[in-house]
Amino acid sequence: MKASSMEVVVWLPCAIMLAAATGAAGQDRLPNRSPASITVMGSGTVSAPPDTAELTTGVVTQAASAAQALAANSAAMEAMLKSLHSLGIAEKDILTTNITVTPQRRQSKDDNQPPKVVGYEVANQIRVKVRDLSRLGRVVDEQVTQGANVLSGIHFGVQEPTQLLDEARTKAMVDARRKAEVYANAAGVKLGRPLSVQEVGAVLPRPLTGSRAVISAAVPIAPGEEEFQATITVTFAIE
Repeated sequence: MKASSMEVVVWLPCAIMLAAATGAAGQDRLPNRSPASITVMGSGTVSAPPDTAELTTGVVTQAASAAQALAANSAAMEAMLKSLHSLGIAEKDILTTNITVTPQRRQSKDDNQPPKVVGYEVANQIRVKVRDLSRLGRVVDEQVTQGANVLSGIHFGVQEPTQLLDEARTKAMVDARRKAEVYANAAGVKLGRPLSVQEVGAVLPRPLTGSRAVISAAVPIAPGEEEFQATITVTFAIE
């Protein structure tokens, strides 16, 4: 009986120590709890009138030979470039974007014969940046007068968009805090400081490929306004 009692006295403390050690190790493995928080998205938009415009213009000519078509095209393009320079458009704001020489074919009456080349078409396109919008209508008018028969689109823009984007970002932060305050009040808690801020996107105005300019004899131009957008995700602490 003494031996049996001795076993109880000896092993019981060991069992307690083992349980205590196991419990401590288990606590070490518990993940740290994240602080209570609210996560929302905020967005901001700022509008401003454009101060620049880009237009794609050009000339397409056709002739019996490639040389004739190219010569006629070059003459028209030279007149267009001189006109742009006379209107104060700098060399750096004129960029040739495309030149093509394409044979024009006609199907022979005999289906066994390949199509016959009956002429050539030359296309030359340039992109022009107009930094003074008061001249834009005249630029378009002069281009057509000097032989341009292609006008594929006008893109309005802002030369320095950074400040406008920053204003949109500020509005996005205000919007995020407003939303978070609404949720905090509804939950009966107090909103704390921002824990993280992530910009989802800052959007510049998209290029306009359609016709925002209404062209008539007087070539009136309606530039409208450009919109700059920012979207952020913000996590606020709950106090």
